[in-house]
Amino acid sequence: MHADFSRVTFRPTEHYAAVLAQQGRVQLDADANEQAAIELHRVRTLAADVIGRNGGPLGAAGFAIDHVAGDHEADDLTIGSGRYYVDGILLDATRPEPGQAVPEDGVWPPGQDESGASGSSWTYWDQPDAYRDPEHDQDRLPSRFPYLVYLKVWERAVTAAEDPAIREVALGTAMPDTAARLKTVWQVLPLPAQELDVPDGPAETVRNAFETWADAQQTSTARLAVRTRRPEHADEDPCMVRPGARYRGAENQLYRIEIHHGGTAAEGATFKWSRENGSVVFPVSGIDGTWVALATLGNDDKLVLDAGDWIEIADTAYTSRGEPAPLLRVEEVDLPGRRVRLSGEPVPGVGRRADRHPFLRRWDHGAAGGPGSPRQAGGALQIPEGSWTDLEDGLQVWFRPGGAYRPGDYWTVAARTVTGTVEWPQNAAGEPLLLQPAGIRVHYAPLAWVTSASSVVDLRRTYRRLTDPAPAAQEN
Repeated sequence: MHADFSRVTFRPTEHYAAVLAQQGRVQLDADANEQAAIELHRVRTLAADVIGRNGGPLGAAGFAIDHVAGDHEADDLTIGSGRYYVDGILLDATRPEPGQAVPEDGVWPPGQDESGASGSSWTYWDQPDAYRDPEHDQDRLPSRFPYLVYLKVWERAVTAAEDPAIREVALGTAMPDTAARLKTVWQVLPLPAQELDVPDGPAETVRNAFETWADAQQTSTARLAVRTRRPEHADEDPCMVRPGARYRGAENQLYRIEIHHGGTAAEGATFKWSRENGSVVFPVSGIDGTWVALATLGNDDKLVLDAGDWIEIADTAYTSRGEPAPLLRVEEVDLPGRRVRLSGEPVPGVGRRADRHPFLRRWDHGAAGGPGSPRQAGGALQIPEGSWTDLEDGLQVWFRPGGAYRPGDYWTVAARTVTGTVEWPQNAAGEPLLLQPAGIRVHYAPLAWVTSASSVVDLRRTYRRLTDPAPAAQEN
């Protein structure tokens, strides 16, 4: 999650039940975040143990699917309101009732009142976090039957750059934002039958085939190890760093190593990295060709934009679609005008709509480099497998050969000046361990098997609540 954390400390294998504050001690963001993670882990594990892999309450289960034939090959789906759980994560498909302005004469039109109109369900095209476009062929529903409709669920951090309502305006514009938010994102998506290798069959057969497909999507073969090594010419470094330190940075950092383009290393998979967990973002107020106007250029000399920085322009829609934004280089900074000139134009349609809260995110791999550094490819860095690769200040990474990388997968590593090294698990011999990505954790659940324009098989699972009446006994 891209947010300004000091470090991430939640470790479910340690079985900590709570974070206990002590008197007179410094309060840290990591402690509060670990408490929140412990609570989420407990609640979701309990829900998954009781409900199972996915399910909804009988009579109130959401995400009922129905097929609607459309014009110009743009068929649609209706998504019923209600609640559903996927791996213990609560999803709410209830559509909020839109507000309504008070009439100037104080008289409401016939059939309406101050509650406003309400919509009981979403559709495939207007679901809140999918941002499907009928003009894009890849977004349209399959033209051939049957196909499966499923839920894709994950979480991401949202800061004031994306949701200005988070910011407390009473603190003033010169003050940084405060806490971020963890947002649950759900999307209803189609899956052609050929992807499941199940042309047709009973509901349980389709469910089992889908779970096999989902397990393959969730399994990552990418592995990374991180270590620090004192550079050969560290004695010539004029900076005030402890002589024996292997990490040579002047400040504590939370590095984020994130996959940009996916695939295998042979297919050209790339990565990018940030010293600040990818949290250095600037709200975009306008785009004119390669010039981008920003709401601010930063309040700290370490968190600003400089010529040569690699950045990406994105917004809520682009982020929700999970597509890597092209990396562009900052060519010029106009301080009085709060503008930057980029090496190319952002993706058409991205960053132009204020209601989608466009932002610019800075990455830091462009400032480093050297004989041991990976080569650049399209602004990102090529993944070098099977060798220790320098990032900066003694920090090195090692990608295990043969991995398959997914865009957005990431690892975080805390670098600390007091120890002169990084916080990374090691074996008994002190060797860094290979770890799978810390995220993005994606969850899946089947919803419906659409066999024709007029036939939809419900694949959802439901459960009776403790207060529901027992089903009547059936007569023989």
